[in-house]
Amino acid sequence: MRFNELISGVRSDVAVKVFGDDTAAMTAAAQQVAQVLGKLPGAAEVKVEQTEGLPALTLTVDRIKAARYGLNVADVQEAFGTLVGGRDVGTVFEGDRRFSITVRLPEGTRNDIDSLRQLPVSLPARDGHAASIPLSEIATLGFVPEANQISRENGKRRVVVTANVRGRDLGSFVAGLESALVEVKLPPGTWIGLGGQFENLQAASRRLAIVVPAALAIVFALLYLMFNSVKDGLLVFSGIPFAMTGGVLALWLRGLPLSISAAVGFIALSGVAVLNGLVMISFVRSLREQGQAPEQAMREGAQARLRAVLMTALVASLGFLPMALATSTGAEVQRPLATVVIGGILSSTALTLLILPALYVWAHGRRRGVA
Repeated sequence: MRFNELISGVRSDVAVKVFGDDTAAMTAAAQQVAQVLGKLPGAAEVKVEQTEGLPALTLTVDRIKAARYGLNVADVQEAFGTLVGGRDVGTVFEGDRRFSITVRLPEGTRNDIDSLRQLPVSLPARDGHAASIPLSEIATLGFVPEANQISRENGKRRVVVTANVRGRDLGSFVAGLESALVEVKLPPGTWIGLGGQFENLQAASRRLAIVVPAALAIVFALLYLMFNSVKDGLLVFSGIPFAMTGGVLALWLRGLPLSISAAVGFIALSGVAVLNGLVMISFVRSLREQGQAPEQAMREGAQARLRAVLMTALVASLGFLPMALATSTGAEVQRPLATVVIGGILSSTALTLLILPALYVWAHGRRRGVA
């Protein structure tokens, strides 16, 4: 929650920001948005930012009555502010320390509105005689709800409606929210903007759209440099689609959405899938260099590297198992990543042990038959 607030300004996954100048109109629009947001599947903890409801003691001076007694509004307000809010009338020095002397009413009197109404207000002296009247004669006291806070963004007032997402991926939720907000009738001078954690999702998606193809291209380039063969590089590279299929299937079986952490898991999974194929094909190539036929070399290579491939898969799977079963803080990030890796490793291991030998024999055996 704190990181969400630092990054996006709110503590929730999604925030609908209502901008405008009229606080009452903005609050009414925010209530409409909250009703629409609460009806969306997956919405949880829908809240409207509290902007009103702070009780404030208000003094309203009757100008006509004050004028009859020879008083003006400024004098009455100044006297009332001194008694309730306090005023510094001097300073006491103790060595190098100084303390202000403040005059004000006791705490109990300041909070008692009936006592405040009976406060004496001095009248201008006439014929040398001083007089006073109760404050209630010329003014009205009462608690009036005022603005609790006024939030601003880019120089404009805003009221935020926040919500978290449960049991649904954030991307589809925001898409549904944007469609639903079209039906909200906004007062003149107000408009809506979206914010929250999903902004990081969009930014990360844009980065992954560049990083993932670049990473796959680098992996294939390294495979080509190692084997000096496009065919063998493609054979090892074929483990990545099969591994991703297993990762997607694992997410579906556990009912987890495709999130950024799951996408990072796919990147890690690609490395493990390539490693399994690399162990197998490297050994088979060494057997081929000794003069063995493709089918015989593949059979011996699969048998000899069975333990190495299984150990690679088991180490990665068992290492991610606690993350896949986590339920404590941070589990929403750990579970998708670990689930993708475990599911993808199972499918990539099956590919390496069962399908990759057949593909290798088919690719290199066909070339020998053509020759």
